[in-house]
Amino acid sequence: MSQPAPEKTSPIRVTHDGAVARVAFDEPERYNPLRGDVIDALHGALDVIAEDDTVRVVILEAEGKAFCAGHDLREVRGMDDREAHRELFDRCSAFMQRVVNLPQPVIARVQGIATAAGCQLVATADLAVAGRSARFATSGINLGLFCSTPAVAVSRVVPRKAALEMLFTGDFVDADEARRIGLVNHVVDDDALADTTDELAAKIAAKPPEAIQAGKALFYRQSSADLADAYADASRTMACNMDTDAAREGVDAFLEKRKPRW
Repeated sequence: MSQPAPEKTSPIRVTHDGAVARVAFDEPERYNPLRGDVIDALHGALDVIAEDDTVRVVILEAEGKAFCAGHDLREVRGMDDREAHRELFDRCSAFMQRVVNLPQPVIARVQGIATAAGCQLVATADLAVAGRSARFATSGINLGLFCSTPAVAVSRVVPRKAALEMLFTGDFVDADEARRIGLVNHVVDDDALADTTDELAAKIAAKPPEAIQAGKALFYRQSSADLADAYADASRTMACNMDTDAAREGVDAFLEKRKPRW
């Protein structure tokens, strides 16, 4: 006699594959919403990963036909005051910043729809790979709600006019258009999505983690600094990077015409 399946206790699933950690939305029947408990679970998972020296790359993925449909409208509508809404959006914003501030690079693997805060998460990830059937929208305006918090992330990776058209109309853009405007890095056939994302993760995981992590932190710091401060910070980071065993080995390997041994 078969045993009943154990009751699921978390809306997300975290697994490890060598140097790659996979953090997956695991509510496919609900199109993987960003409810308050989901946000907290994701944030907590990234806090643990940040302290794990064995993890070099993180893949954000999802079960089912959708990547993430954004906030749960039933949850949002059920809140009865502005402070409750503000607290939820603040928690979501803190999670998005955790993705940016995570030491390890984060790759979003996107299938199906990524709408509103789901589109925000794609824009927030360091890199994104989309299946050809993926579609993206900042669709809040269709409900009378401008996607203000998604606009922060989208406007930082998508040109102004393209971002504003998405925000003003709520229309979907397909995967090829998302790549054209810079929302995703690669578009592949749906059946190649997992392998392509894994290959990208493996390529990054093979690089020295101290250089990748210092470089990611510098990239985001300098992007919000003025030119002189950005170059000063980059020079300090470069000098520190040059003073590592990984850099010395990499340069020696190049000069000796061999592969580096990291």
